Amino acid sequence: MKLLSLNLQYFAGEKTEKATPKKRQDSRKKGQVAKSQDVNTAVVLLAIFLFLLFAGGYLNDIILNLFRHSFDEFIHIQVTEENVYVLFLDILKELVFFLGPIMLVAMIAGVAANYMQFGFLFSTEAIQFKLEKIDPIKGFKRIFSIRAIVELFKSILKISFVGIVTFTVLWLRIDDILILSQKSVGAAMVTLASLTVQMGLFASAALLFLSVLDYLYQKYDFEKNIRMSKQDIKDEYKNSEGDPLIKSKIKQRQREMAMRRMMQEVPNADVVITNPTHYAIALKYDEKKLDAPFVVAKGVDYVAQKIKYIAKENEVMTVENRPLARALYDQAEIGDAIPEEFFKAVAEILAYVYRTKNKI
Repeated sequence: MKLLSLNLQYFAGEKTEKATPKKRQDSRKKGQVAKSQDVNTAVVLLAIFLFLLFAGGYLNDIILNLFRHSFDEFIHIQVTEENVYVLFLDILKELVFFLGPIMLVAMIAGVAANYMQFGFLFSTEAIQFKLEKIDPIKGFKRIFSIRAIVELFKSILKISFVGIVTFTVLWLRIDDILILSQKSVGAAMVTLASLTVQMGLFASAALLFLSVLDYLYQKYDFEKNIRMSKQDIKDEYKNSEGDPLIKSKIKQRQREMAMRRMMQEVPNADVVITNPTHYAIALKYDEKKLDAPFVVAKGVDYVAQKIKYIAKENEVMTVENRPLARALYDQAEIGDAIPEEFFKAVAEILAYVYRTKNKI
């Protein structure tokens, strides 16, 4: 029996269940999501090389204009403290027009890559300072863990795959490379630029293919890490719903508060219809609120006796009508107008009450 108990405890503590929505939400708040850094790198590189492919002429004009100004104008300017400041601003402006679009494309691509993986997420949990992050023992374990070995093989695979792709591009254009020495400087630069962009596009596409596989692995690893045991699910449910004893006390307090509010309305009632011992229904007619009389309080046994006692203390008339009291208790809720089939009976009672109090 003891061995069986230990086995049951082991299986109860084994993380075999999928994470609950609450566990996923808590992990997301901590910044723990399925994410592949390779996807970001691949998308950013692909976006940059695509931009270079379509905006190469624009960038070429900027860089040629910078060199032209440097050799035609800047070289003749006397070097002084004020002139250096002006030259620095002019060159900086040209560099902003050259590098700014590239950086903007990279930023947009990075944001888009993250959004595609896990949507919008802002969390400061990952950047908070924790002493355990600089623990040498845990750091040593991370370095020589299974995950580290997997990352090493992934890096070797990426380098090999991307290297093969770029080498293939170079091999296919080996003729253009061999005759570079026979071309003019401008033509050689155009060939090198075309070759660079082509290698970048093919390498980015290859890296993007590997990053998709890496994302699937990261998603699998993330799902595995956030798995829960049966005991975890029970504890979460208990924490979410609250301790049964506390819940019962809360409900009791809510009932008591509702009872006090109901009893506070009894003095404002026009009449209390009784069974006479088991049921009591307090009614009020206010044409400004509802077109028909409505229930302000109702109860059975002890509550009914309390309603009658408060009604007597506040000179609210009590009328005995056994079938009407029972029917109203079953079919009308507090705050609701009485059902239409009871209009005539209640109207006669209210008329009697008003005549008795000389209200009409």
